[in-house]
Amino acid sequence: MNLLFITDPLESFKIYKDTTFAMMREAQKRGHSVSACEPQDVMWQRGGWVTAHVRDIALTGQADAWFELKQTRAVALRDFDAILMRKDPPFDSEFFYATHLLAQAEREGARVFNKPGALRDHPEKLAIMEFPQFIGPTLVTRDEADIKRFHAEHRDIILKPLDGMGGMGIFRVGPDGLNLGSITETLNRHGAQSLMVQKFLPEIVAGDKRVLVIGGKPVPYCLARIPQGGEVRGNLAAGGKGVAQALSARDLEIAQAIGPVLAARGLLLIGLDVIGDSLTEINVTSPTCFQEIFDQTGFDVAAMFLDALEQAASS
Repeated sequence: MNLLFITDPLESFKIYKDTTFAMMREAQKRGHSVSACEPQDVMWQRGGWVTAHVRDIALTGQADAWFELKQTRAVALRDFDAILMRKDPPFDSEFFYATHLLAQAEREGARVFNKPGALRDHPEKLAIMEFPQFIGPTLVTRDEADIKRFHAEHRDIILKPLDGMGGMGIFRVGPDGLNLGSITETLNRHGAQSLMVQKFLPEIVAGDKRVLVIGGKPVPYCLARIPQGGEVRGNLAAGGKGVAQALSARDLEIAQAIGPVLAARGLLLIGLDVIGDSLTEINVTSPTCFQEIFDQTGFDVAAMFLDALEQAASS
């Protein structure tokens, strides 16, 4: 197949842990051709197809100069066998516009994974609210009074922006309520922006588990991201330690319930974040942890993903 990866700059990849790199490596191993571009390289001119200025690349197997450029060209997205939207959050207005361009490309015949409309319909924080049976006490609001009421009820809470990633902007407020007002003002921009408030889950000490689901089927291992030092965040980007482990019965229950539902909506790959027995986020934009799981368990997540991609692209 001819594959296009829409992603962050290739030069920014940390290939020892980058999931998109693992996908590219497995694709090339199978004989597929690999092209890449960034969202700003996609354009649509009146009367024409949605087109991108892409780089056709080959992976070198080297640690530093990990890819070589074969050629650059402008090509209609419909001419690729599959397009993988792998741009990291934040889900800002430019990401939103990119999904609209990709949706037009779909109407022209392109195959995009994850499906652009599904990306728009499943904001990573808000998406959990569809599955209340699996989540802890959670509130989405921009109103300070609502947040104070929630804190008074649950005493120990987490506040976070709806568009953050990697643990960015996450705050914990304990029973004393210290700085609740200033944190609320910072996150909701004095009532202009919504945020999420959740009851603090003490099980975070055992890790914030990333459960991957591919084509509706759970990967048998998750990566527990364990907070280090005085941190409340387990995110790897915030210094958390990643420990691969087999799925628990509860992890499996959540994944088997949610995975097929979201796969049917066009989400080929999702990452469920689970603390203790509670779902906390559903990652759909660029779920990671392929390499960490493979390095620690030997389970080839990238191979499982390419199997699912090949099947989905040919159906």
